[in-house]
Amino acid sequence: MGMVPTGRTYGLLLGGGALATLLAALVGAPSRLTVALLTLLLFDGVVLVAMLWDGQQVKAQRATIQRNPLHRLSIGRDNPITLHAQVSAPAHLRIYDNYPADFDGTPMPLTISLGGPEPETITFTVNPKQRGEYPWGDLQVQQRGPLGLAWADWTIPAAETVAVYPDLVGLNQLSVKLALQATGLLKQKRRLGVGTEFAELREYGLGDDPRFIDWKATARLSQPLVRVLEPEREQTLLILLDRGRLMTAQVQRLSRFDWGMNAALSLALAGVSRGDRVGLGVFDRTLHTWIPPQGGRANLQQMVERLTPIQPVLEESDYLATATHVAQQQHRRALVVIITDIVDATASAELLSALSRLRPRHLPFCITLRDPTMDRQAHQFTSEISTAYQRAVALDLLSQREAAFARLKQRGVLVLDAPAHQISEPLVESYLRIKSQGRL
Repeated sequence: MGMVPTGRTYGLLLGGGALATLLAALVGAPSRLTVALLTLLLFDGVVLVAMLWDGQQVKAQRATIQRNPLHRLSIGRDNPITLHAQVSAPAHLRIYDNYPADFDGTPMPLTISLGGPEPETITFTVNPKQRGEYPWGDLQVQQRGPLGLAWADWTIPAAETVAVYPDLVGLNQLSVKLALQATGLLKQKRRLGVGTEFAELREYGLGDDPRFIDWKATARLSQPLVRVLEPEREQTLLILLDRGRLMTAQVQRLSRFDWGMNAALSLALAGVSRGDRVGLGVFDRTLHTWIPPQGGRANLQQMVERLTPIQPVLEESDYLATATHVAQQQHRRALVVIITDIVDATASAELLSALSRLRPRHLPFCITLRDPTMDRQAHQFTSEISTAYQRAVALDLLSQREAAFARLKQRGVLVLDAPAHQISEPLVESYLRIKSQGRL
């Protein structure tokens, strides 16, 4: 166990120098230097001995610190980390939990005061920006002695490897929301549609569509009842995630590919929760990963495990080859969702051809991940030449994107364009709306 002086100790040592100077000024010239040196050595020696004694007192009442096991972390989220601390007597602690340097997180050290033997819980957060496995270091603890002159310093072995996954926190939240919607305990933001399959009869409530009143049942039971319809189940949802050059760009401190992966898994969760068969492919110049359409939660877990190690690459994506593979593999009608980005009408010509090839057998749905920085630049008025030039470029790019979207819509392709960091929620809502309207 090491020892670190406190600020109080440094203050006393400086005070010793001031005291020596004062005494030297009061004595005669021949012995002035001797008196000053003796005073300084004696005073500082007493301070240092007291500091050593203070640090040694911590050994008898050293705090116990333990970190909860590290589970899978979610990229781009504030992940809570929990420590448990206990000490036999009141104490002041500084705790350094050596999380990976690549993470954003609560600054170290964590400074806490413990009042007694009752265990206390300390929580801080880390926010990883890339997926993968990272080494997490030991715990370093400093406990102040009873005189406040020394920090007793020691290390608690707690090193382990932590895995960073896609946004599992968001998936858990979405899972709860979908479950509540399915049981009718949570009202949806907007009316998503009427569905295609009869589910049940229930009492008529404020806001229900009178067209769905079951008049026979109402007459029989003498109270208004409405038919509840659910979307058709066992349909097919195919998600194609681009990992090419356009998806390497950073948006809100995550790659566009990471935002697309979070959206793809959220959509897959929604599909599984609604009883659909969900398949997923990741492509660049070739189809990198292909998970055939299946139902059930096990399929979603398989997607999480297989997607987590994948990173975007600086290669141009081959949309036509991917669309050809889907057309050959999937003969049953499906909602084909492609998550990518668009620069302009010229660069998106291949994407347009690929999605047109999927019509009319399938329903293609193009999801583009917009950079909100471009929106801010386009709407920022300024008199500076450099900023005005950036605004002109941003306006031109947005105009070309709109032209590309118009061409896609003309070919019968559904389009959703939203900021990359906000794409998951509108994508899930769009899918549920398509389901409820029976467009498949």
